[in-house]
Amino acid sequence: MAKKRESWMSAEELADRAALGEFHPKNMDSFYSWDNNILVLNILGTPNAKRDVIGKPKGNQLQISVTANPIRGNATGYMVRWLAKEFDVKLDNIEVVFGRANVNKQLRITEPKKLLNVIVKAEEKQK
Repeated sequence: MAKKRESWMSAEELADRAALGEFHPKNMDSFYSWDNNILVLNILGTPNAKRDVIGKPKGNQLQISVTANPIRGNATGYMVRWLAKEFDVKLDNIEVVFGRANVNKQLRITEPKKLLNVIVKAEEKQK
């Protein structure tokens, strides 16, 4: 189960932190981080895969492959819909911060009800 976060960040605070580059993948030690109740997830996507699969972390990105074509951001849209089911959230709870038309993406997932096994294992290692 997802960790409960203490407070919400205002839109102004979020914009300030984003402007400072705090959520930039190069500033993250892992493929994921928590921003209160929001899971920030860096993804290395692979479109046109044989099957939808969540792979292993590669540096500070999580490898995710999807079967959708990468035309006009279709693969990213498909990935977001698929991940919404995996995290048991509504589509509105997932924001593509950047990378809609790129293999390098960052997603912000608000209040995920379930976590991917790879995240659960990473959090257990941190304890």
